[in-house]
Amino acid sequence: MQKGMHTHRERCVRAVQSKDARFDGWFFTAVLTTGIYCRPSCPVVPPKPENMTFYPSAAACQQAGFRACKRCRPDTSPGSPEWNQRADAVARAMRLIADGVVDREGVPGLAARLGYSTRQIERQLRAELGAGPLALARAQRAQTARLLIETTDLPMAEIAFAAGFSSIRTFNDTVREVFALSPSGLRTRVPVRARTTGGGTLTGTPGTPGASPGTLCLRLPFRAPLNPDNLFGHLAATAVPGVEEWRDGAYRRTLRLPYGHGIAALTPKPDHIACRLTLGDLRDLPVAISRCRRMLDLDADPVAIDDQLRTDPFLAPLVDKAPGRRVPRTVDEGEFALRAVLGQQVSTAAARTHAGRLAAAHGEPVDDPEGGLSHLFPAPEALAALDPESLAMPRTRRTTLLTLARQLGDETLHLGVESDWEETRARLLALPGFGPWTADVIAMRALGDPDAFLPTDLGIRRAAQELGLPSTPAALTARAAAWRPWRAYAVQYLWATDSHPINFLPV
Repeated sequence: MQKGMHTHRERCVRAVQSKDARFDGWFFTAVLTTGIYCRPSCPVVPPKPENMTFYPSAAACQQAGFRACKRCRPDTSPGSPEWNQRADAVARAMRLIADGVVDREGVPGLAARLGYSTRQIERQLRAELGAGPLALARAQRAQTARLLIETTDLPMAEIAFAAGFSSIRTFNDTVREVFALSPSGLRTRVPVRARTTGGGTLTGTPGTPGASPGTLCLRLPFRAPLNPDNLFGHLAATAVPGVEEWRDGAYRRTLRLPYGHGIAALTPKPDHIACRLTLGDLRDLPVAISRCRRMLDLDADPVAIDDQLRTDPFLAPLVDKAPGRRVPRTVDEGEFALRAVLGQQVSTAAARTHAGRLAAAHGEPVDDPEGGLSHLFPAPEALAALDPESLAMPRTRRTTLLTLARQLGDETLHLGVESDWEETRARLLALPGFGPWTADVIAMRALGDPDAFLPTDLGIRRAAQELGLPSTPAALTARAAAWRPWRAYAVQYLWATDSHPINFLPV
């Protein structure tokens, strides 16, 4: 699988004929005779090859006049792995669009964040994806609208504004065009019971469009296999009290979102992640979903990653034993960077204690109907204003933490989905108290660099020694060149050789 796979016609045809779910999200199949588009794994009888044409995105299919298949629901397939494994302008733009930037700031805002002109961004996206930023954002709004229509009993007007549409008319026209059904027609296709039990539930008092608090239950798809042990084990073992917790088989945490705050509860299932979102403002739904997917690395292509790592005879047994490991990431890049500093040269338990104290004292209070969660992690500007003497940590680490908080607070340093990995790593290394380990763990878990590597990490060096790999940082880095571009995933397999709680799904 590779960049521009939709241009490889023979491979696409084979994937469709074999109904290979691994290719869902990599490309979409438009059927000339029916006018619909599908994911490769669509359960219907495959069309004749001469009737297939292939597109790189759902938005491109919609722009070409094709409607979404009602059977395979291609608009809800996992996202393309390309946007999480690349750092070029197109990939960074796609991450920003998924994070709702176009809806909130328009195309000029998207271009400004990337340092390009609107014309350059339009040209690059159209050249690779067959659609511009407005069309890509529109496709995302349509998907959000469908989710709310089919899983809630909200009035259509509230759904329209919650999904990001500027008017009811635009909402109605888009739903009809994309799904070949009116919004009410989409809802009547789903039994009432599915909207109140199995499919999802939404509770809350209706009010201003887009501002009704409520709880929504949905399923987050992923590419199999997925090994939840290190993914949820890491998140639970490092959970900050009051901000995160593991309860009743679910990882729960508070979310700082563009229009308010929320709480996410994520439960691993064999074929999906069960996601329960409690939001203060439903306009935050697309962003909350995007950030949860990113935190759990659900758009990764585990088969391609594991196949590459299996070529190393030292890693192959680890991959074969428990394939499908993901890189546990974050919902807030700045928060993770601050927590990485708190974790410098201390145990996991000590880092949790430091972070929990800061959250309790300086985080914004949150009302959790289920109890257990009490605060958002403190915003950088709140930490930047602290008296250094009030921090119970070594003086050098205080300086590191407060310098980082100040730069994040005044946006001298910006960490986000659009960050250039190498440039940001260099800027982090220029900060006082930042060494390669801190910069690379932020690159791996906050910025999402799939090739970030931690050769100085004690757990990695110990695992390397046990496996017979070189254990000195320079020699191990040279040896790890064969694992590129997936060294961050190799880190997960190496960490898994230890008995540390991060490697085990909590009970």
